[in-house]
Amino acid sequence: MMNLFEVYSLYNIEPVRGKGCYVYDKDGNEYLDLYGGHAVISIGHAHPHYVEAIAHQVSQLGFYSNSVENSLQQRLAEKLGRISGYDDYRLFLCNSGAEANENAMKLASFHTGKTKVLAFSKAFHGRTSGAVAVTDNPKIQSPFNVTPNVEFVPLNDIEAVEKKLASGEFAAVIIEGIQGVAGIQCPDDNFMQQLREATKKYGVVLILDEIQSGYGRTGKFFAHQYAGIRPDIITVAKGIANGFPMGGVIISPIFEAKPGMLGTTFGGNHLACAAAVAVLDVFEQERLIENAHAVGEFLLAELRKMKKLKEVRGRGLMIGVEIDGSGSEMRKKLLFEKHIFTGGAGVSTVRLLPALCLQKSEAERFLEAFNDLLE
Repeated sequence: MMNLFEVYSLYNIEPVRGKGCYVYDKDGNEYLDLYGGHAVISIGHAHPHYVEAIAHQVSQLGFYSNSVENSLQQRLAEKLGRISGYDDYRLFLCNSGAEANENAMKLASFHTGKTKVLAFSKAFHGRTSGAVAVTDNPKIQSPFNVTPNVEFVPLNDIEAVEKKLASGEFAAVIIEGIQGVAGIQCPDDNFMQQLREATKKYGVVLILDEIQSGYGRTGKFFAHQYAGIRPDIITVAKGIANGFPMGGVIISPIFEAKPGMLGTTFGGNHLACAAAVAVLDVFEQERLIENAHAVGEFLLAELRKMKKLKEVRGRGLMIGVEIDGSGSEMRKKLLFEKHIFTGGAGVSTVRLLPALCLQKSEAERFLEAFNDLLE
């Protein structure tokens, strides 16, 4: 009998259905989901409009290759451009965040003719070969992934960035809108503005990895929009299709598209596009970005009143809470004693990445449960 290749640490819980910000196990036990499966569930579980859109599309045509026209791709691009504020950019569709970052770095290297990429301490950009090379975690890099083409500098250190870029060797700088896996570490707005100027000065492509921090999560469509900058390339995934595997690269007009320079078998397929269009429909109909901002501000303010916490970081519904003790143990208590899913990062961080439809009453339920466990 074939078994699974066991690379995940699993909780002994199996959700079998979900609705909104809740999931349910086979016995009908309800759990408040404040993690959204790694920030993937953006509009809530089993949203009726989303379910209808996917069901209709798969009953017509689930997939065909990128060798034929697919008007759903253009429909998605137009809607995404309008809602995000990037309607003069272009969209390349793929299947995951790691793949989006791979294509972004490849595009930067094609464009500049240079080989190196600058990344930041504690960065996480994915697990495929190039993406894991710009991820600051040697434990998940095989010897094959280690390359002299990647260098790291501390976050928020513009002098270190300038010193590296002055060498003239770099094709790109890649940075997360907010570092997620690092425990919700926010770049300073001023630093982001300086970074944009430095990359322009040295002719280096600025790639904003908005895979976790984008798609409305922070209360703006992209986290970097708080700094008022426009990068050359933006990568997206996670919330883009509410759980259907999808990623995208949003590309500045400075890049020239050439046949064959990028490609994918499954990327931008009919079913994925239908899912992604439905997500943006719900964003508009239910004003989810505004909701993420309002409920997120409420959560952040209330958490910062809790004197037993070491630090509270984040924007909107992307929140990291640093506790005095084991984050892992706290997450287990929240899950098994309070029936609330949360996420982790590092030794003592609890991460909150709920669907953007989270209501204030649901946030209050978490705050009460969390406060009880801190006593």
